[in-house]
Amino acid sequence: MMKENKKSNWSIADIPSQKGRSVVITGTGGIGYETALAMTRAGAEVIMAGRNRDKGAEAIKKIKKLIPAGNICFEKLDLADLASIEAFGEQIRAQRKSLDILINNAAVMNPPLRKITIDGFELQMGTNYLGHFALTAQLLPLLQKGNKPRVVTLSSLAHLQGAINFDDLQSDFNYKPMVSYSQSKLACLMFAFELQRRSDAAGWGISSMGAHPGISRTELIPNGAGKNSPAGMVRRLFGPILFQAAAHGAWPSLYAATANEAKGGVYYGPSRMNEMRGCPTVAKIAPQAKDVAVASKLWEVSEKLTNVKLV
Repeated sequence: MMKENKKSNWSIADIPSQKGRSVVITGTGGIGYETALAMTRAGAEVIMAGRNRDKGAEAIKKIKKLIPAGNICFEKLDLADLASIEAFGEQIRAQRKSLDILINNAAVMNPPLRKITIDGFELQMGTNYLGHFALTAQLLPLLQKGNKPRVVTLSSLAHLQGAINFDDLQSDFNYKPMVSYSQSKLACLMFAFELQRRSDAAGWGISSMGAHPGISRTELIPNGAGKNSPAGMVRRLFGPILFQAAAHGAWPSLYAATANEAKGGVYYGPSRMNEMRGCPTVAKIAPQAKDVAVASKLWEVSEKLTNVKLV
C-alpha cells in the first residue's frame, strides 16, 4: 500500500487487464465517462448508469467508436429517485449472477437554490450520498458473489470542511450550497469506511475504498452552481491552469478499482498541489470522517430514509 503523501507515477497505462470483470459506473459525463472509457479499454464488461438516455447513448457511441469491440452498455438510473434505484437493482439482479466492481461516481454540486429529490431529500445529499447508499444495497447480493469485489465511492476535497448535521440533514432550515455539498461528500467517505468495517465484520469479502478527483474540468460546476456563478467563472477563466483534465481526474477511482496494491478502507486522491492534480496516492482524511460512532449512526439513519438494508 502507498504511504501517506508518497508521490506515485501510476497512470491508466498501469491498469491490469480487466477481462472477465464486470463493473457498474454511475454518471455518463466527465469522470464517469473517462472511468467507463478506461475500464472498457482494459477489457471489463461495463454498465454505465445515468438518468439521461440521450446522454448515455451518446457516451456509449463515443466509446464504441474508440473501442469497437468494447463490452459496454447503458442502463437508466436516477439517483434522485429511490424507485428508479430499486428498478435498476431488480433489473441488474435479474440479468446477472455476480458483479465485481461498483463505482459510485455521479454527483450534483452547489445548485444555488435548495432543490429536493422525488423522495424529498435535499438534492445533493439525496443524489450524491443517499442514492449511492441505496444503490449499493441493491447490488450488494451480486457484489458478494463477485471475484474480489470492490466498491469505490467518490468523495471530494470539500469533505474536509464537511460536517454531518443530524438535526438538519436535508438542509430544511438552513440551505447553503457548499455546506450541503460538503456534508454529502463527507457522508460518502464515511460510508466507504463504514462499508469496509461491516464487510470485515460480516465476511462479505468486499473491499470498499474512497477516492476523489482533485480539481478537474467536468460539467459539475456549470450544471450545478451555473456557468456564470463565481465558481463557474473561475472554471472558465482559469480552468486550464487550476483544473486538470477529467481523464486524469478519473485516475484515483481507476486506481482504487483496479490496482493490485489498492486496499479496502483507504482513501485515494491526486498527489500534487494539495491533492488538486497528479497521480493517485493516499489522500488526506478529515478527522470527522474517522468518527466511527457518527458513521454508524449515519448508516442507520440512511437505512431508514432509503428503506433499504445492507445485509
